[in-house]
Amino acid sequence: MTTDVIALTERMPDVWAVAAGLMAGGPDSQVSTEADGAVLQLSDGEGRPLASIEAPLLVHTPGEAARLLGPEYAAVGQGRPLWWTEIRAATGARGADRLAGVIASRLVGRLGGAVWPRTAAVEEYGAAVPDVAATDRQPTGQPAVDVLTDRAAVIILDRPVVAMTAWLADAVRATAGERALQIVTPPGARLTLPVRTALAGLPNRWVVQDGEGGYYDGLSGSAVEWKDGQFTADGVVADAFVRGTFAEGAPKRGETAAGPGGPAPGGQLLLSLRTHHPADDDLLLGGALEDIWQHVTGAPPAGWGTEEPAASRWSRKELTALVRERAPEPTWLVAVGQPERPAVATLRVRRTSEGVEEDVTVAFGFSGETDVPLGELPALAERLVVRHGLESLLVQQRAARRDLSVPAQLEIPPLPVAFVLGSEAVRETGVARARRSPLPDPPQQLGPAATAGFHYPLGTGGAEALERLMAYLRPPGAADGGPEAGGAAARPASEE
Repeated sequence: MTTDVIALTERMPDVWAVAAGLMAGGPDSQVSTEADGAVLQLSDGEGRPLASIEAPLLVHTPGEAARLLGPEYAAVGQGRPLWWTEIRAATGARGADRLAGVIASRLVGRLGGAVWPRTAAVEEYGAAVPDVAATDRQPTGQPAVDVLTDRAAVIILDRPVVAMTAWLADAVRATAGERALQIVTPPGARLTLPVRTALAGLPNRWVVQDGEGGYYDGLSGSAVEWKDGQFTADGVVADAFVRGTFAEGAPKRGETAAGPGGPAPGGQLLLSLRTHHPADDDLLLGGALEDIWQHVTGAPPAGWGTEEPAASRWSRKELTALVRERAPEPTWLVAVGQPERPAVATLRVRRTSEGVEEDVTVAFGFSGETDVPLGELPALAERLVVRHGLESLLVQQRAARRDLSVPAQLEIPPLPVAFVLGSEAVRETGVARARRSPLPDPPQQLGPAATAGFHYPLGTGGAEALERLMAYLRPPGAADGGPEAGGAAARPASEE
């Protein structure tokens, strides 16, 4: 397994600070660049990898260190921006974990800050690490990938919260459509929403070690085994998953684990939506996401980025500039909220033949299910229809962790509470048909009649009511699951 070490520094790691860290490999070590210069790789005299160092990331967004590394890192930088430098010790290289710790400790020693995890910090970091020995393994071509086969790219991580880091984002892009992405963690690890989204759909998997030499799928609980170059399930729920779900202190209905403090009630509001805009020069992206955030929390998102931690302060202008720069390729982004108001979103923007499309999944954490502001949804939905070209919106709620991370335990599925059809989809469905509903509660018109959308309360019917509504609204001849039926926005956020 690789060992991740992070240097959180108060000042930018300059050339001399990085050089001092790299010298920890000894006089025979070599330095090369990977990933178009974004990664420095430290190798032995024969070119076998020992450790990789990601380009330092300046994190302006408050609370990201505490969200991803633990509350004990909340005070690092004392509220000022900090530099985040990730170091990965190579798989199987003897002593490489200590080497990564020495590199991080040298950076922090020169620049101030803290090393994560605390146990990796080395007080006597002046001397080079002796007897570091690399393996003869074939390089995978991806610093984050530990095992590469024709069927799967396997990443072994020992982090309390697995986030969509630059390493992992590169691996996601490299494996898309080519092979399965499978992440292996010890028991107790959790995923962020962006990573949970990336692992949706087989053969991608979150593989959890059960502590007894076996493995299980952290999302479904199915026992898995290594077979034919990838982890596959045998259809049986693993004992370790069952024990973890129903152990004393594990979440029960209406409550969820809250970390070291034990179980505490929690609620989540989940919104999945799609918007569409004409591709003109004045278009500013991210408007729907910002309005949702403002409506639910009273403030816009705190930060955004192409990875976690979300490093940049929220700016629709800067976000749009990045998307334009990358066009016509699609752009994937993440946004986060203030530490006191847990919220996280993923945003995927792509050009279409008709304009620009945004797919958004956003989750908000609350102290309890009763705190979720469901009564405000029609007003928010009308704003999205009138101002932001909403095509469709699915609203769900559930009892789950307030911090929005995903544990390897059975969680109560989200309950669909409302669906919204935008004006363009209303025209495709037929206005007269859209005004009616097969459900007990009538739909509510959103916006002026000529460009109206409709808000459909699902009542207590949940998933069954949603399925019934989708079948009713689908235009004649529309393919199942297509944009006319809500497309990506009609899928629960937990299944994105």
